[in-house]
Amino acid sequence: MEKHELWQTVLAKIEVNLSRPNFLTWFQGTGVTEVAEGTATICVPNGFVREWLQNKYHKAILHALREINTDIKDVAYIIGQPESAASSSSLKERLLRRKRAALPSSFLPEEMTMKELTVNPETSLNPRYTFSNFVVGSFNELANAAAQSIVKSLGTAYNPLFIYGGVGLGKTHLIQAIGNEVLARQPQLKVRYVPSEKYMGEIVEALRNQQMGALKEKYRTVDLLIVDDIQFIARTEKMQEEFFHTFNTLYERNKQIIISSDRPPQAIATLEQRLRSRFEGGMIADVGLPDLETRFTILKTKAETKEIAIADDVLRHIAENIKNNIRELEGALNQLVMASKLSAAPINLEAARKVVANYTAAPRKFLSPKKIIKAVSDFYDITEKEIVHHSRKKDVVRPRQIAMYLMRENLKTSYPSIGDKFGGRDHTTVIHSCEKVAQDLLTNPELEEELKAIKERIFLS
Repeated sequence: MEKHELWQTVLAKIEVNLSRPNFLTWFQGTGVTEVAEGTATICVPNGFVREWLQNKYHKAILHALREINTDIKDVAYIIGQPESAASSSSLKERLLRRKRAALPSSFLPEEMTMKELTVNPETSLNPRYTFSNFVVGSFNELANAAAQSIVKSLGTAYNPLFIYGGVGLGKTHLIQAIGNEVLARQPQLKVRYVPSEKYMGEIVEALRNQQMGALKEKYRTVDLLIVDDIQFIARTEKMQEEFFHTFNTLYERNKQIIISSDRPPQAIATLEQRLRSRFEGGMIADVGLPDLETRFTILKTKAETKEIAIADDVLRHIAENIKNNIRELEGALNQLVMASKLSAAPINLEAARKVVANYTAAPRKFLSPKKIIKAVSDFYDITEKEIVHHSRKKDVVRPRQIAMYLMRENLKTSYPSIGDKFGGRDHTTVIHSCEKVAQDLLTNPELEEELKAIKERIFLS
């Protein structure tokens, strides 16, 4: 198989799992330049792309290559422009074909089909996210109170504001609600919301087109900058460098900075100390898991927003059985409504039970030590090899102890068996690790939040 054909086949395998912006950003201008001695050499346009492919997509690329050519054992990345480089137009055409093959929008919930259309192109804010439809409970009251204070005193109260919590708990809703409320009160202000992966993609594109000046102008002249999922930036030093200067510029001008993450700053292992200290210099607020009554209220609010009459017993059944996050709650509600529309059947308790079954089907049946190790290593931005083998680095020892603890708690694996999974460690080492984590959980609420986030990765993967 020719190099160009090989790479096109790899792209076909990878693009089905990526969003359009991510696929275009990270794979435009890439190609296979050489396959020799078991190593495929991938040519990339710049250092940012090289770092990101190495850290984020290396496993996927290698897996796709090995499915095509079993002789390939490794991948190397070099900066350059091969003849077989994937062009922007070819990637866009590929994505267009995929889009044409997708289900018609009429089969999707209205909320899903309209989301992109409602986003403000200037601010990237979605007007659906407001304080009025944000349900407040004990799990998020601190974060909400801080958000409300910021609206009243932009740039002076809690700057920066760092909000963290597990997947689907409403962080994006809250931080965008701040932006929408600020604009409602002071429409002359410049507000910009950006997911960190999009921000990184814009940096890569600006470097490619020699437009870094325009990008700096875009983000360093705002009154309020909101960055979602900041943990992704920590994967590359160059991205951290660029954001560090943007942060400093805004902070020195008393401009408001709001950041979200799936974990607190100290738990982002690869985050540079200078950024960590700046994040911790403001207000840090967590968003936890909502209780039953809050979950019920969220569902009732969503149903009322959609102007759909659903009996309380139906909503309560969903709330009692779906506990992981708000996103799953909303997904279950959308699925219930869609199923009713397609089948012309009533929305009743029986229909709710069928939907809930899709979300609660015994996840532990599919749980394995490998999944736990992968989830922990991904969360702490270390490799699976490091966590399993005999590294004594501080940022590896702790995740290893947590992985051992999770195996013991969730799989009831024997101590000797756990030790075998981690390079043949003695069972006494495993016992010490499990007891250490259990003890720390009694006094460290941040560790508890980290474990919740890791479990979400395990059971939702």
